[in-house]
Amino acid sequence: MTLTALMVTATMMAQGVAFEPEGTTLEQASAKAKAENKLIFLDAYTQWCGPCKMMARDVFPQEKVGQALNPRFVSVQIDMESAYGAPLAKRLQITAYPTFVIFNADAQEIGRFLGGSNADEFIKRVEEKSQDNGSSALEARWKSGDRDPQFLQEYLGTLTAAYKHQEANDVAEALLAGRAETFAADSVLRVVFMRNITNPFSESFLYTARNPESLTSQIGNRPVEMKIRNVLGTYQRQLINEENGTATLDEKRFNDYIALLKELKRPDAEHYRLVTLITLAEKQKDLQAYLDRIREYLATDGLDAGDMQLAQWTKPFTPQVDAKYRDQMKAILQQRVDDIQSGKRQAQSQAGNMRLSRPTDELLRMLIDAMDGKLPQK
Repeated sequence: MTLTALMVTATMMAQGVAFEPEGTTLEQASAKAKAENKLIFLDAYTQWCGPCKMMARDVFPQEKVGQALNPRFVSVQIDMESAYGAPLAKRLQITAYPTFVIFNADAQEIGRFLGGSNADEFIKRVEEKSQDNGSSALEARWKSGDRDPQFLQEYLGTLTAAYKHQEANDVAEALLAGRAETFAADSVLRVVFMRNITNPFSESFLYTARNPESLTSQIGNRPVEMKIRNVLGTYQRQLINEENGTATLDEKRFNDYIALLKELKRPDAEHYRLVTLITLAEKQKDLQAYLDRIREYLATDGLDAGDMQLAQWTKPFTPQVDAKYRDQMKAILQQRVDDIQSGKRQAQSQAGNMRLSRPTDELLRMLIDAMDGKLPQK
């Protein structure tokens, strides 16, 4: 090794993770990794993610973390909600943050793991996920048409550990093929269905949604209903395509999805339809359409947006937004506050399993002020 190379290596070792400049793409990282005979480390983050910020602040700058990564990896950080990151997140099936992905130099995934940790645990997990676990060989067998049940179980375990939900669903469908009416009686296949089926148009899901009693007799009504809701809700989020900062609705898939909800006689069909359109309008930054869909949701019989849902819907309305849109959202919030104050409805005391520290009507009043740039009094 030359003196210059030694000096560069020493400099790299004396710092934290040497991430590529902001805006570096996975394709650019791949080109550099090929030139330097390295692997690729991807930190997939979002601006709002607390553990992402903790890792960037407390873990990545540590010298020992840099010593572990810099000699072996081209490291890149990508905001998964950016114009480049959003379609990449969809392609890589990244839905939780932070997600850390290890690729070979050709940008083929080797392994991944999720969540914040301390430096020692992080280094250990990078090392574990950098090892070739034979997943490429398993993938080759799958693509060649191998459908041996024992192999499918092994491959499914690898995909589940890698959080590859779409591929795991496909393998689970193969395991359950022809067994939609009988899998509930098999404890192993029940786990395959509950953990891995994400496609609402799959044979096993359709049978279960239409005939839930076969599975509820084994595991109870609540887990089955929660599974059905989870599959429908997860698929709903896949109906919006984001590319180069533009969001569009996949009309065919959306119409097929709505037809399925009606065919299943789901009482929450309108919830899924309107939430999809509210999300689309937000991503398209069409605030008038966003407000119109929220009002439609609130006016629809059988639907009831909670106070915390209303609070979440205020996210786009910063003080910099045109007052004509802010005033409409403020009126929606004020109507809810008036309904609570008059006794027409009660304020929420919990959000999920978390008990709220103050009444939600007080929170909504604070949000009304915040939209006008008024900070709450201490």
